[in-house]
Amino acid sequence: MNEPSDMICIGAIAGSFGVRGEVRLKSFAAQPEDIAAYGPLATEDGTQSHTVTLTGQAKNGFTARLSGIRTKEEADALRGTRLFVARAKLPGLPDDEYYHADLVGLDVFDSGGALLGQVKTVLNHGASDLLEIALPGTPETVLLPFTQASVPTVDLAGGRIVADPPDGLMPDSD
Repeated sequence: MNEPSDMICIGAIAGSFGVRGEVRLKSFAAQPEDIAAYGPLATEDGTQSHTVTLTGQAKNGFTARLSGIRTKEEADALRGTRLFVARAKLPGLPDDEYYHADLVGLDVFDSGGALLGQVKTVLNHGASDLLEIALPGTPETVLLPFTQASVPTVDLAGGRIVADPPDGLMPDSD
């Protein structure tokens, strides 16, 4: 079994489609249709694995057949299930691109070396990615634009990000 960090969430089942066991599928792949090309996709707990066959377009995704799913009831039961692929099956990325899973958990420092927080999640609401940064010693978070200007350095090997947040974004640390 793969370690959780070796598995990348590549899609999610939004619900059933029709009465013959098809599902509505959201793809998180850079090229959305590639979700069917990575081989069997596993559920988060690793107990199920399905080969995906795209059957059409749907609002915000695709309609698809999953191996082993034959009825509407079986498809309904999978609603909300996230699908994962082994990281090794994903293509390599250019130097200035990252998988969201690689950024989560990285410490974020300012250019002077002061700890700003840790990446909690990566969000995308259409325009560009935002890093949700958990501030140290508090339950608060801030959203940092994931742009070259705000995040000039991502050091995956060193497990850190160097950020230059816009003025007023970070709370004062008196």
